[in-house]
Amino acid sequence: MKLPTLLAAGVAALGLTACAAAQAEGAMTQAGAANGQAASADLKAFPAATAGQTRHVINLPAQSDEDGLKVELILGKTQTVDCNRQFFGGRLETRTAEGWGYDYYVLPALGNAASTLMGCPPGSERQSFVTTQEQPLIRYNSRLPVVVYAPSDVEVRYRIWRAGETRTAR
Repeated sequence: MKLPTLLAAGVAALGLTACAAAQAEGAMTQAGAANGQAASADLKAFPAATAGQTRHVINLPAQSDEDGLKVELILGKTQTVDCNRQFFGGRLETRTAEGWGYDYYVLPALGNAASTLMGCPPGSERQSFVTTQEQPLIRYNSRLPVVVYAPSDVEVRYRIWRAGETRTAR
């Protein structure tokens, strides 16, 4: 008596698996067709950019061990520089989306450029990406976009950092 019951349960489970696979395939097709809609749905928690600001969105891929990863936010712009070390002032603020609890980042204004004062040889001018002095490391979370608001002339770049093995102090 148990064999027919197990066989019937196995057939039912196989049917549910096939149904779930068909639903997942349909969802993937819909997601592919409406990729822009999914991106805008992810951003509904975040405010629109204010005048003179641009909203930059970083969608991180899922990783097996996200606790061992950090995201470095790098803000700046490309300028003509010489041999001196150059950077911009400006402080990246962390704000929370009201009613949602999600963090986002705002650079209200890019500060003045500063530079070391070494004597540079003639012809040392070149184009280089000059960054803000502060480049925070934030938590890696592939389930939420990283949203950064910056002045329209500022470029937002990022770098992924991976933790090494844990060692014991002696």
